[in-house]
Amino acid sequence: MKLALKITSLLLSYPTQQLMDEMPELIVALDNSKIAKAQRDRLAALARNISNLDLYDAQERYVHLFDRTRSLSLHLFEHVHGESRDRGQAMVDLKDMYEAQGLEIEAKELPDHLPVFLEFLSTQSDEEVKELLGQTAHILTFLRERLKKRDSVYAKAFQVLEDLAAGKAAKGLLEELLAQPDDDPDDLEALDEVWEEEVVTFGGNTGENACGPDRLQRQIRAAARKAPGVKSPTINNPRGI
Repeated sequence: MKLALKITSLLLSYPTQQLMDEMPELIVALDNSKIAKAQRDRLAALARNISNLDLYDAQERYVHLFDRTRSLSLHLFEHVHGESRDRGQAMVDLKDMYEAQGLEIEAKELPDHLPVFLEFLSTQSDEEVKELLGQTAHILTFLRERLKKRDSVYAKAFQVLEDLAAGKAAKGLLEELLAQPDDDPDDLEALDEVWEEEVVTFGGNTGENACGPDRLQRQIRAAARKAPGVKSPTINNPRGI
């Protein structure tokens, strides 16, 4: 489970040259892993799809999907709190939970960014992973459905995460998310409005890619360290995950 989480975290990260260079090794690690076959096949299909693209094409697709389409945001709290004041406190609480477990965020990313969250989960017990992922199941299913609607190969990664989560998405929460309008990433006027909103940062930016591709070698080779259990916050709690 830990390897599946780490590889999914990498595949959902912004494609860099280093990630593209290391993709063959990642695919080999997948092929030789003990990850369940269905999950392994989905992750390998996504990895091969990304690796077959030109770097700039991979980056353009990623930005078009996840950065310019707000309804496909990889920031979990975007789908729970939107721009409400509760989001800021939830972000602080999540960052504190990471640091309490020894994970320091050394990247220019917010704590609720899904690849960062997945890396944190890769340090937790299987039971904790299922519980915390289960609390985000409605978001994961929502994103998979929206990506599937766009015929995007990235939907495969979210199917894997759903498989790893405990239980299925709550029907009411999922229906509420699916009822929201799907953004048009080519609507530049709407995009400008989003960019004009105030950006909130948490802590210093102490270095890029600390949770990303430059750690690929260690992530796919080293065993995840043991971490003490944490009390699972709740996705429905404004101060939880």
